[in-house]
Amino acid sequence: MDEYTREPCPYRIVDDCGGAFSLGVIGGSIFHFIKGIKDSAKGSRLKGGFMSVTTNAPKTGGAFAQWGFTFSATDCALVALRGKEDPWNAIISGGVTGAVLSFRQGYTAMFGSAVIGCVLLALIEGVSIAMTKMSAEQFKPVSPLEQMPEDPSQLGPAPAGFASFFGGGSSTEKEFQ
Repeated sequence: MDEYTREPCPYRIVDDCGGAFSLGVIGGSIFHFIKGIKDSAKGSRLKGGFMSVTTNAPKTGGAFAQWGFTFSATDCALVALRGKEDPWNAIISGGVTGAVLSFRQGYTAMFGSAVIGCVLLALIEGVSIAMTKMSAEQFKPVSPLEQMPEDPSQLGPAPAGFASFFGGGSSTEKEFQ
């Protein structure tokens, strides 16, 4: 699983927060540029697209960074409390993140966001586990008996000198002897 190749927890929080900010700024720039072009007047569409990016993309990046920080900090806290890294940490962290980020909208919004966060992270973790199991089948060790073909002609030609050692050999090997 990829959890074992990740940074240790204090550094993971900063790494995830920065990665989420970058993702939000890049994705937000694309989204807001297209939206700015669409919403601008006919003569100044390009300028409107760039104005929309400079105004809104940092806000989108900041929102993504908030999510990344809260999720990662909760995940690290659960690793410290539970003493293990497993999919349950991510699922619970998704729920806590949804609840924390919707705190100002009230308890109903907190509960709804927590449920959505848990469900989304459960789907993501489920797909990740399924993909890991499917890719592990490729590297499953095969016994030597299963590797042997039934027809000896499928083995390919014998190495040079091999047949002559046992008394046979091809016509080209006999010519050189």
